Amino acid sequence: MKSKNLLIFSVLSAISSLAVAQTGDYEAPRTEYGHPDLQGVWNFSSNTPMQRPTKYGTQEFLSTEEVEEAVARQQTSAAAADARAAKLVVNPEAPAAGKDPGGYNDFWFEVAGIGDIVRTSLIIYPEDGRQPDYVEGANAQFGGLGPDIPGTRPVRYVVGGIEKDGPEDRGLSERCIVGFNSGPPFTPSLYNNNMQIFQNKDTAVIMTEMIHDARIVPLVDKPALDDNIRLWSGDSRGYYDGDTLVVETKNFNGLRQTFGSAGHNYNATLTEKFTRTARDTVNYEFTIDDPSTFTDRITAIVPMTKLGGQIYEYACHEGNYGMLNTLRGKRVEDRTGVSSGAN
Repeated sequence: MKSKNLLIFSVLSAISSLAVAQTGDYEAPRTEYGHPDLQGVWNFSSNTPMQRPTKYGTQEFLSTEEVEEAVARQQTSAAAADARAAKLVVNPEAPAAGKDPGGYNDFWFEVAGIGDIVRTSLIIYPEDGRQPDYVEGANAQFGGLGPDIPGTRPVRYVVGGIEKDGPEDRGLSERCIVGFNSGPPFTPSLYNNNMQIFQNKDTAVIMTEMIHDARIVPLVDKPALDDNIRLWSGDSRGYYDGDTLVVETKNFNGLRQTFGSAGHNYNATLTEKFTRTARDTVNYEFTIDDPSTFTDRITAIVPMTKLGGQIYEYACHEGNYGMLNTLRGKRVEDRTGVSSGAN
């Protein structure tokens, strides 16, 4: 019910949110050092697709009529869901469910944006809002919550896996290395779409909820990191351009995908821009340039909404029982030759 009601509210508020954003008369507060104040906890949930449906072509925003139609569809869908829930009867004699019941954590899903959702896609470049073509020979791997997809190590995607012979066969989020939405760049996902920004005179810290990773971004002129030093989240350097914090990240280790399901990010350059456009809104824009994966760059805008709460530790590594039990279950299958039917 939470996500459903939030989605309807988001659509209803979309037109007014866009109108406020387009006035352009907002002045961001300043820190004690004179920088635009971006501090706080921000949520980047969104129900806007990353790639634009082809029917919209180069149309970047929904029209008023299209937003109203979306409101009507959501209200009809919500009413139907309420009617089904009212008739739900639990039958203890019902047959067992099939092999794949889905994720255990569906309850926590938050797929509705809180603020401006009237864009037709989060990608704004290329102009059609679609991911550009792959470079010939670019690496591609696909994962997900369903059955394992056979492949080879290293596993560069974050969810799913290729086998269960060892932890190296599992996705990066299952191994508690990289959060499935924490990037960089940040990309809206199923839940925990929260991050926090800290600022002082010479440094900004960008901390994600997932895997509680904190990027320390120097805002002073420092020598570039040696090309042989490679990091999971890259090496970030930042500066202020007017009211915008610009962060450029290089030196990725190549053990993650560049974007979507493609590439390895060894040669990628990521440019992020954080601009406070309202009391409770930051426009987060990122551009990925990886000539070894894509034929063109990719730019997307993800609106972030300020929250009144705080981020709590995402304690993925406190035993990581999911990983232990996944591998333990597979060893039982190996010994007995009996499959549990779980994926």
